[in-house]
Amino acid sequence: MDTNRRIAYFSMEVGIRAEIPTYAGGLGILAGDTIRSAADLKVPMVAVTLLHRSGYFHQTLDESGTQTESPVDWRIDDYLETTSAMALVRLEGREVQLRAWLYEVRGDGSGGARGYTVPVVFIDADLPDNSEVDRALTHSLYGGDLRVRLCQEVILGAGGVRILRALGFDRIERYHMNEGHAALLAAELLREHLQETGKTTIDTEAVNSVRRRCVFTTHTPVPAGHDKFPMDLVHSVLGRHEAFEQSGLFDHEGMLNMTYAALNLSHYVNGVAKRHGEITRHMFAGYVIDSITNGVHAATWMAESFQTLYDERIPGWRDDNFNLRYALSIAPGDVWDAHTWAKHALISHVNRAANVGMDMNTLTIGFARRATTYKRPDLLFTDIKRLRAISSSAGPLQIMFAGKAHPHDEHGKRLIKQIIAAAHALRDDVKVVYLPNYDMSLARMLVGGVDVWLNTPHPPLEASGTSGMKAALNGVPSLSILDGWWIEGCIEGVTGWSIGEDAREAKTGEARPQDAASLYDKLERVIMPLFYNDRPAFIEVMRHAIALNGSFFNTHRMVQQYVLKAYFD
Repeated sequence: MDTNRRIAYFSMEVGIRAEIPTYAGGLGILAGDTIRSAADLKVPMVAVTLLHRSGYFHQTLDESGTQTESPVDWRIDDYLETTSAMALVRLEGREVQLRAWLYEVRGDGSGGARGYTVPVVFIDADLPDNSEVDRALTHSLYGGDLRVRLCQEVILGAGGVRILRALGFDRIERYHMNEGHAALLAAELLREHLQETGKTTIDTEAVNSVRRRCVFTTHTPVPAGHDKFPMDLVHSVLGRHEAFEQSGLFDHEGMLNMTYAALNLSHYVNGVAKRHGEITRHMFAGYVIDSITNGVHAATWMAESFQTLYDERIPGWRDDNFNLRYALSIAPGDVWDAHTWAKHALISHVNRAANVGMDMNTLTIGFARRATTYKRPDLLFTDIKRLRAISSSAGPLQIMFAGKAHPHDEHGKRLIKQIIAAAHALRDDVKVVYLPNYDMSLARMLVGGVDVWLNTPHPPLEASGTSGMKAALNGVPSLSILDGWWIEGCIEGVTGWSIGEDAREAKTGEARPQDAASLYDKLERVIMPLFYNDRPAFIEVMRHAIALNGSFFNTHRMVQQYVLKAYFD
């Protein structure tokens, strides 16, 4: 294993492959895509995460849509390589042993990048010498109470730095925190600095030394999404820590605030879309916050038919995703043939799995993301009578949903039940299916096989969103609220369509009853007539989605921006 790495990328969740269920959703999928592009581009990175033996959870839905969660059963040693590297952290006065497992992500493409690897280190606390309570700390992603969450973040941040040292990664120049979960790595770097210099007090030199080495990406404009812990709990778990006692950099309003800690101790901070950068600067006034718009790993999210088509018509796209702009030179019929192949694969899978009789020739809308209130998955069913009338007058319509609700999110669970109730109500007029246990494999089929990708967040709460980017790579245009990345990606009628008025001035909590009406109007008067009556024009939108959005909203471009702005500045 090559330990000559300069960038350490920390993320609580990482979506490497569907069989390794150490991810919950967009944050983990972005982390996996970032690592894959780093390997493609030969960026000297090592990634650090936790080994979630029970995964996030396996989702089961009954006939009414009631969600049941169960642990994910997967064989770790089928995919990860164990190592002899060990480290210790102190939690509640106990020494907790940690060990490292390893997975290597290999670069795609040609030339020197093929075969270049980025190691992913999975930290595991399930060791015989630990107590049963401590062994379970790394089992479940986002599981447990505040105490468990804090312990997990200690293991990821402080434990992650120590595991890297044990593995021989001692030349790290930049530590990239993918969200605030890893912010305690800064406390560990401060402790190391004191140890190395023989000082007992955290001074300006110590703070600046750590700040130069840290990068922080924040992903949420929702205040509740920023982790914070009561100081009495922090003292109970960590004891008295010099970083907290002396620096004042980790607390905000009497709490250990992971976002403020990361902001205070990072030389570069960014949001994940231009609009999100603006919102974050308002949320955290006084901090210099840039933006790097998210992307997706092109080869991972393309249907095989499109990969084959691009290999034939756009050689070099794997090495430089910007070459996808040449999709406009591909014959429309070839784009449609590739889409038909992907759609057939999706329809066949859904009909086998759900027995719903989806039809190849019917306009198919896809909606798949975490089931939570601000995503508004039920917006499409605001007026079932109107939706039924649209299907009767403009042409047949079928809709595919997927997504998990967090086990403690009762509102999200209720949304799933409401969608399934709407599916029953529309059964004779509009085919609707909710596909359980949304994962990377199902996501790849959906973004490649539907005809239109739907996204209806309540602005300004969508930091970026990436599912529509995946769809664009497959020539699937988006119908979306103007929020997150879609503000940058939407050229009306060219790359897709917007819902509602410009959301850039939207206020959090503001009611938007006009969005449902706009959604119905776009479907009835624009999209469905185009799909059914002017197929060449619809294919033109598909080609522009690839050429304009697919060529830009990818992690090759994103990682290159991190390299220039944050890693090797």
